[in-house]
Amino acid sequence: MTLTKRIIPCLDVKNGRVVKGLHFESIKDAGDPVELAKKYSDEGADELVFLDITASDEQRETIKELVRKVASVIDIPFTVGGGVKSMEDARNILLNGADKVGINTGAIKNPHVVTELMDLFGRQCVVVAIDAKRNHSIKDGVTIFSENSKQFWYEVFIYGGKQGTGIDAISWAKEAERLGAGEILLTSIDKDGTKDGYDILLTRSIVDAVSIPVIASGGCGKPNDMVDVFEKSNVDAALAASIFHYETHGVKGVKEHLKGKKIPVRL
Repeated sequence: MTLTKRIIPCLDVKNGRVVKGLHFESIKDAGDPVELAKKYSDEGADELVFLDITASDEQRETIKELVRKVASVIDIPFTVGGGVKSMEDARNILLNGADKVGINTGAIKNPHVVTELMDLFGRQCVVVAIDAKRNHSIKDGVTIFSENSKQFWYEVFIYGGKQGTGIDAISWAKEAERLGAGEILLTSIDKDGTKDGYDILLTRSIVDAVSIPVIASGGCGKPNDMVDVFEKSNVDAALAASIFHYETHGVKGVKEHLKGKKIPVRL
């Protein structure tokens, strides 16, 4: 049986509004999170991701009230991340209507929290988000790639893409799985907001390194970008923001396009 590929709109939220940027910067408004969430759920999105993008940087919890409002208007699986550092943060998110908890900075700072979350809520609830960026300063102990005769590795970034960690993304993905992650939300900072396609090399490398589902994120500008990432890697889901927020393409239209290209999706 062929598993269907999931199409996941993403709500990056700042000050209670959905925003979109370029390489995690140059943020501009994209609408009301509750309205957009309902629209995507009604259009047939498979899941929804809500990221409170400044929570870690501002050292605060995710906006619980907003999470509750979004959860009340949708009937699809719902992942929430941003500022999750502890069991308490995760519990609050789940109690307010989320089905899964996304953790990035908190997992890097305290990897054992991933195992604690798995033990308490189950592996299926734990999504480790990895924000990765190409680094051309080669060092020992990292997975080295080359493209157009340039060598680089993928470095994990935290605090909404503001701080490098020196950690190799491929190694961290394997470690996150070992610690108890049930899924990886993989975002290419280089591709974020560019609308010129996913980082296929990064996506394929992470997918091949782990046995848990991987969601590709960063760079989707048109339906064919999703076709591309599904055909060239065994990724489980494609996440996108810009193409949905600005009415370029609807979720249903994107899925019909994918079906026409022989990508198994749920219509």
